[in-house]
Amino acid sequence: MVIKTENLNFYFGNQPVIKSLALQVPEGSIFGFLGPNGAGKTTTIKLLLNLLKLQEGSISIFGHELLSNRLEILRQIGSLIEQPAIYTHLTGKENLINRARLLEVPVDRADDMLKLVGLNDAGLKKAGNYSLGMKQRLGIGLALLANPKLLILDEPTNGLDPNGIIEVRELLIKLAKEEGKTVFVSSHMLAEVERMATHVGIINRGELVFQGSIQDLESISQPMVQVETDNTADAANYLKRNGYEIGHVTDSFITLPFTSKDNTATINAALHNNGHRIYSIGKVQKDLEQLFLNITQKS
Repeated sequence: MVIKTENLNFYFGNQPVIKSLALQVPEGSIFGFLGPNGAGKTTTIKLLLNLLKLQEGSISIFGHELLSNRLEILRQIGSLIEQPAIYTHLTGKENLINRARLLEVPVDRADDMLKLVGLNDAGLKKAGNYSLGMKQRLGIGLALLANPKLLILDEPTNGLDPNGIIEVRELLIKLAKEEGKTVFVSSHMLAEVERMATHVGIINRGELVFQGSIQDLESISQPMVQVETDNTADAANYLKRNGYEIGHVTDSFITLPFTSKDNTATINAALHNNGHRIYSIGKVQKDLEQLFLNITQKS
């Protein structure tokens, strides 16, 4: 495990923020650290980077205890917490050269980083004129200058438009697959993490409520069929009498477990033939809140 924490607890005053956290991040993985805003993701990251003082528990990175091997470990970590620290009056390349000198790494690494993060053609443009997605990619390039083994990113797609999100996602996949990096990325967007992560940890109110591979998560996050109809109560009762498992019923929608496209068509036909008006029907993925409910109920 590249990252391993045991019984990690952290308090702001008397308020517990992290509770008995036991992370296990495999080498070479893209580990999605999921949770709603305020769940403790940023606090955990700051503990991993030794930006907050360890209070209770232990943190091991690269198989070594963090506090007694702090400098050696941190030299092998690149990080980006929320917004990248860039000089907007400098070009992208100048930002990288400036950081390279501070880190005492060869300045020709700047060109390598521009190519790696897809900013080769924009390297001589002022960073202040970059789009948000370009700024995030430059921030990741800055984090990679010293060729770290581990990349820790806190909400790297926050505030990005769909194109920017895709750019960052594709870059992180490339870093893991082609560069052999381990990527630890926090987010509150389940759908986005599912598109790139190999492993997932879900934190809620400071507690780790799920940890495992993306396949394990998908088995819990079962897709649903959502039906919009004229009378949901009558439609749900009809389906239940005919052997269908009903998930949720609201004034507007019925949800049922998704099994196949053919089964969805059968549900549609059955309701239509029974006189119900179907306004819409389709496959939907459970959102993060529903997933939390499922996981906590099972545990």
